[in-house]
Amino acid sequence: MMLFSSCQRLDDQFFNPTFIKEGNYLLDAYTGETDFPLDTNYKIKNILQLVLPSRTKYETADKYIQGVYLGNYGRIDKDTVILYLHGNKGNIDFYWNRAKLLANVGGNSRYGVLIFDYRGFGRSNGVTNEASLYADMEGALLWLKSRGMQGSRLIVYGFSMGSAPAVEACFRSRILTPSKLILEAPIASAYALIENSSKLNMPASYFTDLQLNNAKKIKRVMQPMLWLHGEQDDFVSLENQGQLVYDNYKGEYKEKTIVAAAGHSNIPNTMGLEGYKKTILEFITRRR
Repeated sequence: MMLFSSCQRLDDQFFNPTFIKEGNYLLDAYTGETDFPLDTNYKIKNILQLVLPSRTKYETADKYIQGVYLGNYGRIDKDTVILYLHGNKGNIDFYWNRAKLLANVGGNSRYGVLIFDYRGFGRSNGVTNEASLYADMEGALLWLKSRGMQGSRLIVYGFSMGSAPAVEACFRSRILTPSKLILEAPIASAYALIENSSKLNMPASYFTDLQLNNAKKIKRVMQPMLWLHGEQDDFVSLENQGQLVYDNYKGEYKEKTIVAAAGHSNIPNTMGLEGYKKTILEFITRRR
């Protein structure tokens, strides 16, 4: 019961970042925890560490949102780009292998990949909350747009908590309208997540101010959607979270990949890296 003693405490616990006080991201030199290893065949030649423009309408202080672009920076106005929105723990180093794997879909650097840390994660300063997730996502879209990105060449990929800003990007389309949406282990809502995990006979609104209401917003998303989920996911339930998002989608086209032996964080390596890349490639290249 102590875990759920206040809304603020639970919201704070949901965000589990790893901060970097000094220096840059380690990227290929990182040796800490990660979801799966990659060998040297996945090494990326062109990597740019960058600062994204901050959307500060939710806070008055300047925010410095740190990101990494994988691919030819000079071809953003021509290439298809995947905007990768990561989960609620760690930082870019933790998700680096995921970004590199996506940059190898269809061949090394066939697609550009932009990954960034939400404020409060990694080298991005500030305090994380739901509004800042969306603001930071908008900053990433602004950066891409300023370099010639068009929505017709933009794929948005949201993993776990990152599904919320990913759906938001397609739901509101304020800066760029993404062409396709990929959701891996998406959250239906913060309330559903709490009710599934707490087993307490109390309303979820007692424990959190977060909404993360993908189940509601997805009803207005029209872009083609790919949903991936592990059948053994014990953090974001397939039946009560991902399936609800999938069922509520009424847009142009949807497909799903359910991985029987996978949990929350090991879909790519449980599928097999080649199988995972093939699934992503076929969805991206599928004609609308």
